[in-house]
Amino acid sequence: MPTISEQIVNFYSALDIQFSLPEGIEVMNPFKTMEVKRIINSFYSRFFNDNNKRIMILGINPGRFGGGVTGIPFTDPIRLEKQCGIANTFNKKPELSSVFIYDVISAFGGPEQFYSIFYISAISPLGFLKDGKNYNYYDSKELLIKLHDFIGKCFMEQMDFGITTDICFCLGAGRNLEVLKTLNEDLSLFNNIYSLPHPRWIMQYRQKRRGEFVKLYVDALKTI
Repeated sequence: MPTISEQIVNFYSALDIQFSLPEGIEVMNPFKTMEVKRIINSFYSRFFNDNNKRIMILGINPGRFGGGVTGIPFTDPIRLEKQCGIANTFNKKPELSSVFIYDVISAFGGPEQFYSIFYISAISPLGFLKDGKNYNYYDSKELLIKLHDFIGKCFMEQMDFGITTDICFCLGAGRNLEVLKTLNEDLSLFNNIYSLPHPRWIMQYRQKRRGEFVKLYVDALKTI
């Protein structure tokens, strides 16, 4: 039986969008590069080399300074090297959401402890750009419609990684949560969905209360 690590690497290695996107929107697919292929092998072999069940944490979609570069959700090149111990050749530019998530991971007990329990992904595991800036999968109704089958397929493939169906965590209490609830009704993925404020919102608008939100996250994650 393949390990979760092998299943995850196979999933990301095969990710592709083979249909046209709305005009002006482009997809980020870092998994086609040799450096990212090396990184995802190293990362998932280190933290997911087993067949234990994990709880899913879902973001929106990768951004151009975090998962859109490294291939690891909410993990910028700095966190990848310093917190996860995986050297990389990327420009060491911080990504706000990654900074917050790794504050949470550190407070939870570190990457080994955290990733032994949780698997982070996104409703769309590939990110998007428009005019060189991050573009969310739900920012365009046309894009969301085009991605519907792709997103559903990605969910079903990831659930086979041994993801628990009792509960998942959704990062973002607005549109991301709305879309996830609709998907959950259609696909019957999870019994319960627990929403948390999105890291980007915290870092951009509640920076002075950052420690409070780290505690909020850790307390919520530990209750399960």
